[in-house]
Amino acid sequence: MKLYKLAGLLALAALVVPAAAAQRTAKPAAPAGQAITVYRTPSCGCCGKWVDHLEASGFKPTVHMVDSMDQAPPRKSVPGSLYSCHTATLEGYIVEGHVPADVIRQLLKERPRVQGIAVPGMPLGSPGMEAPNPQPYEVLTFDATGKTTVFARR
Repeated sequence: MKLYKLAGLLALAALVVPAAAAQRTAKPAAPAGQAITVYRTPSCGCCGKWVDHLEASGFKPTVHMVDSMDQAPPRKSVPGSLYSCHTATLEGYIVEGHVPADVIRQLLKERPRVQGIAVPGMPLGSPGMEAPNPQPYEVLTFDATGKTTVFARR
C-alpha cells in the first residue's frame, strides 16, 4: 500500500515541479504599445531621438516623413508660437515638439479639454535634445483659440 502512495506522490511531483518552474521563468506578455502618429522631416536627428524616447517608454510610433513640416496635417491646428521640429497625434490630441513621454501619459490620464500639448522650440535637456546643461522648460496646453496654459514644468 505504501508503495502505491509513494508512486502516486512521485507522479504528482513530476507534473507539479515542471509547471512551477515554467511559471517562474515565463515572462508576462508585454502590453500593446500606445499608438502615436509622428510627422517629421528626414533631416532632423533630434526628431529620431524623440521617437526612440517614445518607443523606450512603451509607445508605438508610426512615423511619416514629410519634406516640410507645413505638409504635416496636424500642424495647421498648432499656434505658430508653439512650433517645434516635429508634431504628433494620438487619441484626438496633438503633441508638438519634445514633450516627455510621461507628460503625454499624464495628458491621456487627465484628458483636459484642449487640442494638444507642446514644448515650443528645442530646449536642451528635453527628450531628443539631451545635453550636459539642460534648460528648464514648460509643457503647454493649447486650445482652438490659441490660448495656452502650463501643463508641466521640467
